[in-house]
Amino acid sequence: MAAASDDARPGTVHRYRAMRDFLQSMDDTLPGKFEITKEGIVHDLLSPNAPHELTVLRVRRILEAEMPDQILANTGEPDVENEPEGIMRHPDVMVIAWTDLDTEASIDPRTVVAAVEVVSQSNPDNDWVGKMRDYPLIGIPVYAVFDPRTGTGAVLTDIHSTPDGPRYATRKDFVYGEDITIAEWTISTRNLPRYKN
Repeated sequence: MAAASDDARPGTVHRYRAMRDFLQSMDDTLPGKFEITKEGIVHDLLSPNAPHELTVLRVRRILEAEMPDQILANTGEPDVENEPEGIMRHPDVMVIAWTDLDTEASIDPRTVVAAVEVVSQSNPDNDWVGKMRDYPLIGIPVYAVFDPRTGTGAVLTDIHSTPDGPRYATRKDFVYGEDITIAEWTISTRNLPRYKN
């Protein structure tokens, strides 16, 4: 697990473990996706819709066509976890080496090359605000956001220190149809689906 930042408090780990234990006790009995942030449990009640899932799969396929064999664009388990910071996230796509994925525990966020999120219709602030704050805090160097609501997105890089904690210093906005660079790989955003209003 990643080291705690200077602002991690001793009570954070206890609070985090209690939330994680609660989610594990629910044992998939509640619908939706759960993540843990410093603010508490994030529950995206709605299952991802077809444009969301299609975007995830297309981005994964396009990325993997560009990457070397030892790197994977993973869309499955496990979660990315930083217990000292009290954060557990589940990226839609996690770019990671096969060797770093070979674990029975959660993924150490410092091993993640890039995280990709497709904005949810039901909770867009989770991707545009919460994860934009949490991913640099736990050390994920590249964060790409695709927003099927607007046909736009952004790639965020260059973590730097701020008075509010680590943040991304560079943001490159894009419009669907443009080529973008995620970590070392340039991919097309043409033909990605949009949400119907």
